[in-house]
This record gives sequence, C-alpha cells and structure tokens, in this order.
Amino acid sequence: MDGKKIEKLIKELIVEVGEDAKREGLIGTPVRVAKSYNKLFGGYGEDPKKLIKVFDNEGYDEMIIAKDIDFYSTCEHHMLPFIGKAYIGYIPDNKIIGLSKLPRLVEIFSRRLQNQERMTKQIADTLNSLLKPRGVGVVIIAEHLCMKARGVEKQNCVISTSSFTGLFIKNLNTRAEFLNLIKN
Repeated sequence: MDGKKIEKLIKELIVEVGEDAKREGLIGTPVRVAKSYNKLFGGYGEDPKKLIKVFDNEGYDEMIIAKDIDFYSTCEHHMLPFIGKAYIGYIPDNKIIGLSKLPRLVEIFSRRLQNQERMTKQIADTLNSLLKPRGVGVVIIAEHLCMKARGVEKQNCVISTSSFTGLFIKNLNTRAEFLNLIKN
C-alpha cells in the first residue's frame, strides 16, 4: 500500500467534502488515515494457506468450535464498517490446526474490502481446503454501519450468514449441535 498516495487522496477528499485541509484538526488526518488503512486492509498481504500449520489429529474426531470471535471489516459497497462475531466449527478427519488459527482466519479475511457473505464462505472454504475435514460450519453475525447511518437507517438490524460443508450439510443433527453450541 502506498501511504503517500493515500495521504494525497485523503487530502483531496477532505477538500471535496467542503472542508479546509489546512485546518488545525485536519492537518494530520491524511497521515493518520494512511496508517489506519495499513491495519484495516492488512489482510490483502496475508495468505491464510501459508500462515496455517496443519497437525495430525491423533484420533480426535469430535467437533472443534471457536465462538464469539470479534471482528470488524469494511463494506466494499460503501467503505463503511461492519462489526460482529464469527463462529467456526469443524469435525476433523486426519488433520487439525492450532486453535488460535481459527480467529486468525477471521482476522485475515475481515481486513479486506468485504461483503459478509463472501467472508463467511472464504473462511469455510479455506478450512475445507487446508484440512479436508469431515465438515465445516461458519456463522457470522454482524451490524453494518451502511444500514444504520445511510440507506434504510435501521439501528437494530443484525445480519446473519452461514456456510456449511460435509457433515454440517448431510447430517441435520450435526448442524443442530453446532448451532446449539454456539448459542451458549
């Protein structure tokens, strides 16, 4: 990411919205925004397949769940934040990953211009590809500033998306167990 170019563009944006880019409170804003964009969009520089190390499961064949994974992302349609929680579960076959890598996957995909539906599927597809598990379940629940501050202006609307593979599709009891466990 070219910080100097972003600074220039932000300064132009400040002027275009009708502000004085030389006003005391705004002088440092282009630099601050450029720095924040490095963090907000840092997921582009990370390849989840290179980050995640796979281990033998040593016979474990029950559901593994990480829940209440806080995240924030940026809506690709309005470049406004959406904020929520992710819930990830999988049933290993021969391989598992380190538990901390489940929230890390969320972090990587949320740090991009996104839509919630794609992010949900990217997490599920990546786990499926890396582990070849017996099944994956991902649920994301989020609030979107683009729906609160503009457009329909609905303050209490929450969006849920899900992506399921393997046993989470084929066996309704498996899906129900996962959905029940992430509620508590």
